[in-house]
Amino acid sequence: MESINGLRVSSVTPSTAEDQKPVSPDLRQAISSVLSRWNGLEMAVQNQWGGRDSVHKAQQLSADILSWLSQSKPAPRYVEDLENLLHESMLLSFNTDMEDGSIEEVAEQLMIVHEEYLHGSH
Repeated sequence: MESINGLRVSSVTPSTAEDQKPVSPDLRQAISSVLSRWNGLEMAVQNQWGGRDSVHKAQQLSADILSWLSQSKPAPRYVEDLENLLHESMLLSFNTDMEDGSIEEVAEQLMIVHEEYLHGSH
């Protein structure tokens, strides 16, 4: 299982709301894998840009992404919405405004992972 700063990113599961599908460990692990390769998030956690609970904030980001992707509402998911989620989380949780294009790259990778999961090619 992937980790950030030696701790599992995927150890937090989203709350069970009525608008969520059952969550696969494969999707959880894939999200964790993508986030663990994001240098900007890794730096934020290692340097505690989010304070002492930076690891928890990274875990919460993973859970938030999982929750967003797992909503069972028939509304389509747009990469721009995921980019906004990532940007807002980095800004509010880590006081970091990522301007290196990595948010867009990570959002695209997460959308690909989600599509692969939906089509069973994970």
